[in-house]
Amino acid sequence: MATNQDRVNFGSKIGAILAAAGSAVGLGNIWRFPYETGNHGGAAFILIYLLCIVLLGLPIMIAEFSIGRHSRANTAGAYNVLAPGTPWRGVGYMGVLAGFLILSYYSVVAGWTLEYTWQAISNGFAGMNAEGYTQFFTNFSANPWRSVLWMVVFMVMTHMVILMGVKKGIEKSAKIMMPMLFILIIVLVVCSVTLPGADKGLAFLLKPDFSKVNADVFLGAMGQAFFSLSLGLGCLSTYASYFGKDTNLSKTALSVGVIDTMVAIMAGLIIFPAAFSVGVSPDAGPSLLFITLPNVFQMAFGDVPFLAYIFSVMFYVLLALAAFTSTISMHEVVTAFVHEDWKFSRKKAAWYVTIFCTLLGVLSALSFGVLADMKIFGLTFFDFLDTLTSKVMLPLGGMLISIFTGWYLDRRIVWDELTNEGSLKVPFFKVYIFIMKYLAPVAIGLIFLNELGIW
Repeated sequence: MATNQDRVNFGSKIGAILAAAGSAVGLGNIWRFPYETGNHGGAAFILIYLLCIVLLGLPIMIAEFSIGRHSRANTAGAYNVLAPGTPWRGVGYMGVLAGFLILSYYSVVAGWTLEYTWQAISNGFAGMNAEGYTQFFTNFSANPWRSVLWMVVFMVMTHMVILMGVKKGIEKSAKIMMPMLFILIIVLVVCSVTLPGADKGLAFLLKPDFSKVNADVFLGAMGQAFFSLSLGLGCLSTYASYFGKDTNLSKTALSVGVIDTMVAIMAGLIIFPAAFSVGVSPDAGPSLLFITLPNVFQMAFGDVPFLAYIFSVMFYVLLALAAFTSTISMHEVVTAFVHEDWKFSRKKAAWYVTIFCTLLGVLSALSFGVLADMKIFGLTFFDFLDTLTSKVMLPLGGMLISIFTGWYLDRRIVWDELTNEGSLKVPFFKVYIFIMKYLAPVAIGLIFLNELGIW
């Protein structure tokens, strides 16, 4: 099968980096990373996480970049180009399906960020106590129309960006939103670290306690690195198919990894100093974002209501931006597949993806309320999609990508992509191949077994 050499490219190298970084940066950085860090003892977890990023995350990201750029096709079409007539195409189809399923339930949580942004702007949190925040979240998430309404609004916003295309939609939005995201994070970090008692939060985040390190911490760090960088999903492979031939894949992967990790650590610098300042446990879990933190903001800045108001508004705008960059990339994975493989126009493909993801999203949103008793394998519809994708499809996809790159893909193709056909020096090539052949499959296999509760 011939590659699509006429495929549209990102207009600039910085646009490519910011778009790929936007794909990786999401609620996983600002929500999942802090509570994983809290659950696994703080700084020691971060050091192991950084090691996992270097040894696992970046090599697999480079593999996805290589597959996408060389094939010049969507994530499913890529395997038809590189391994025609073989079962490997199933890896691409699984990536598209994972993107579709994740977008349908992720948009529900993304919608929550809009509700909380609205509540923050309208000062709806003023005067609430801890019990009030819990009750608010329970009532809102179970409400049969408010949660669905915000989910639909978020999906429509994502749809509009996708309709504008790669350069005018995805790249342009990344160039606007990623700098905004960083500005908001920096302002929030400054506010948080200057709170009374913030030094305890900084110590928790920055002083490693290796006595708490065990096998569970290593597996948690590997899983978080995988989740945070959106590996095995097809987003990075699809975006790489829009890279120009002069894009340095290794440097782009490093840039994305650095941006993604900086956002995650800076989110910790926002959350932990504020939490310790008011005596809130750092391992509050998933509820940290929507129940614990609004209370933290009110308590931390209670003497200056205006600061509590500004801090809350900026934080939930930050969350919404992070969610938006991720929903755009997941929508593009599926839209590119439907557009190219099913031969629909890009506009029609985007509409189909939006409509069907919204329908699944409605079921996900209602599973917190009127459909709470509808169970699949004992899980609500939302939890079933989350478990299926994050614990099965993504680890399995990442493991197969590493095996495909290390064992099946022509070594010359890998060399050409990493060196831009010999124009760049890549002294780590042999080490890279070793990681793809042995280290990555074994490590991801352990994550996979751990997530399934088998090991």
